[in-house]
Amino acid sequence: MLRTILVLLATLIALPIVAIYWDQPLSFEIATTLHRLVYIMLGVALTCFVVSEITGNCSQVDKLWSIVPVVYVWTVAQASGFSPRLVLMAVLATLWAARLTYNFWRRGGYDWLPWRGEEDYRWSVLRQNPLLKGRLRWGLFNLFFISLYQNSLILLFTLPTLVAWQGADRPLGLFDGIVAGLFLTFLLYETLADQQQYNYQTEKHRRMAAGEPLDGEYATGFCRTGLWSVVRHPNYACEQAIWLSFYLFSVAATGRWLNWSLAGGILLMLLFLGSSDFSEKISAGKYPAYAEYQRKVPRFLPRLW
Repeated sequence: MLRTILVLLATLIALPIVAIYWDQPLSFEIATTLHRLVYIMLGVALTCFVVSEITGNCSQVDKLWSIVPVVYVWTVAQASGFSPRLVLMAVLATLWAARLTYNFWRRGGYDWLPWRGEEDYRWSVLRQNPLLKGRLRWGLFNLFFISLYQNSLILLFTLPTLVAWQGADRPLGLFDGIVAGLFLTFLLYETLADQQQYNYQTEKHRRMAAGEPLDGEYATGFCRTGLWSVVRHPNYACEQAIWLSFYLFSVAATGRWLNWSLAGGILLMLLFLGSSDFSEKISAGKYPAYAEYQRKVPRFLPRLW
C-alpha cells in the first residue's frame, strides 16, 4: 500500500505538469479560473487536515468527496457564462454527488457535527503499519496523502470542464448525448451495486444482532451476488467509468482525444487499484472464502467469455 501511495504522489506531481505543457495552452480567463479552483482545493485540504488532527477522525475528505466536485464544476460553468455543455456536465456531476452523498450518509458517514461520523476502517488498519506509527509520521501521512493528495485528485478529475470550456463554441451534438448516456448508465449501475451491498450488510448485521445463524449467502460474510458476482468491485468499476465518461465531454468539445485533463481519470484509476488491493488484503484475512472469490471473479472488468 505504501509503495502504491508513493507512486500516486509522484504521478500526481509529474503527469499534470507534463500534460499541460504538451497540450494546448489555457487562455487567461481559463487559467484564472483554474487558479481559483486550486485555492479552494488548498483551503479544503488544510481544513480537512486540521479537523482530522484535532478529532482523530481521518475521514474528513471522505465526507467531502461527493460535495466539492459540485463546487468545482459549477464554478467553471459560471465562469464560462453557463455554456450549455458546461451546464450539462455540472448537472450530471450534481446527480452523481446527490447519490453518493446519500449513500455515505445512510452508512453513518455524517453527523450533525460535521467533524464526527464513522471513520473508514482502512485508516485504523493503516495506523498499525510500523512505517506510519507515531504522531509525527502519521501526521505527515495525513497532511500529504489523506488531505492534500486526495483533494488534489478530486479537483483533477473535474478538470475536463476546463478543456470543454476551450471548445465552448462547438455546439452540443450527438457525441455529447452519447457521453451523457454513458455517464447516466454507469451511475445507475453504481447505484444498484451500492444498494445490493447495503442490503446484504444490513441483513447480515441484523442477523448477527438477533443471534440468528449466518447461512446461505450470508455464510461467507461478504456480498458475492448480483453485480458482485460479475466483478469484485462493481461500485469502484462504475466510479472510474463515470469520470472517464466525464472526460469525453472535453473530447466532444475540442476533438482532442488525448488532452491534459485525462490526468485526473488516470490517477483515479491508480487510486482505486491501490485501494482495492488494500481492502482485499483485509477481506482475505477476515473471510476464508474470499481467496476463492478472488480466483473466480475478476476485479473490475467482467469476463466476456
